[in-house]
Parts: sequence; C-alpha cells; structure tokens
Amino acid sequence: MADQTQPWAEQTVEVPPQPGVGVVPSQRDAFQRGVAQVGQRRTPRTEQFATVDPADWSGGSAPRRPMSWHLAQLRRGGEWSAAGALFAFVCWGIWAISGRGNLTAPLLTFVLSLLTAVGLFALARLVGRLVWERQLGRVRRGARGAHLLTALFLAGVGVAYLQQTEWVVTAWNWVTGN
Repeated sequence: MADQTQPWAEQTVEVPPQPGVGVVPSQRDAFQRGVAQVGQRRTPRTEQFATVDPADWSGGSAPRRPMSWHLAQLRRGGEWSAAGALFAFVCWGIWAISGRGNLTAPLLTFVLSLLTAVGLFALARLVGRLVWERQLGRVRRGARGAHLLTALFLAGVGVAYLQQTEWVVTAWNWVTGN
C-alpha cells in the first residue's frame, strides 16, 4: 500500500495486475520495435486541377448569395433616404401649392428629382463596391453611406424648393433680420 502520510495517498488504490494487459508481444507476432508497416499509397502524389473557362469567371471566389440577402443589405440605412425623401416632398408640396397653378410641371420636377436621387444612390453603391470592397478589401455591411449621401441630396433639393417660394424667403429674412 502507498505511504499514508501523503495527503493524496488515501485516494490512490493499487490495482493488481490483470492477465494480458501490459504484456509485450514476442518477436513471433510479426512485431518489430521501431519499424512501422506501410501500406501502398492510395492517392497519387500530384492531383490534376479542374480547368476553368475564363468566360465563366464571376469575378471572385465568394459564394453566391440569395436575392433576399442583397435586398436586406440595401435596406440597411434606408431610414436616411426615407427621411430625405419626406423632407423633399414636404418642401416640394409647399413650393407647388404656393405657385397656385397647374401641378403637372411641379410634379414632373419632383419625379425627376427623385430619379436623380436614385441615380446618385446607384452611383454611390458602385463607387463603394469599387473602392471599399475591391481596392481596400473590406466588407460592406449595408448601404448606410449611400443612403446618407442620398438623404443629403434630397435635403438640398428640399431647401432649393423652399428658396424658390417667396413667402418662405420673406419669413426667413424677417426671422434672421436681413
């Protein structure tokens, strides 16, 4: 038995030897110390790579993602564009109503302003893809930058509508004292 003066000794139990365990096989069992048995190689040392047609290159090794993922990426930051469009719409409404005429030309002007904002959004996304993803190697996690740029453009459009409204300019000059 182990020395009982050690604190760990009372937890240690000696096990009597069991037959067949820990026995070194004899030389007759085809076992040689230090020599490993090696089987025949199953795979060749060199492998042939699959050929790829250059016309099929998709521009990267990234996996294809579903359309819903792309739409979710475009929606991130959309509240900025929505706020800018709402501001531009309110300012356009003030400008169009104060003109007291036919709303066809002002409506066409507003639609063209919105189409310009959509084009600016697409251009910002394209520049972001070329610069942010390809040149810098970063991952875009949404369209917040493009939405923010579009919102700033639409806010500028709204201010431009207000600057063309006579009574708003008069009220602004009265408030600022000009």
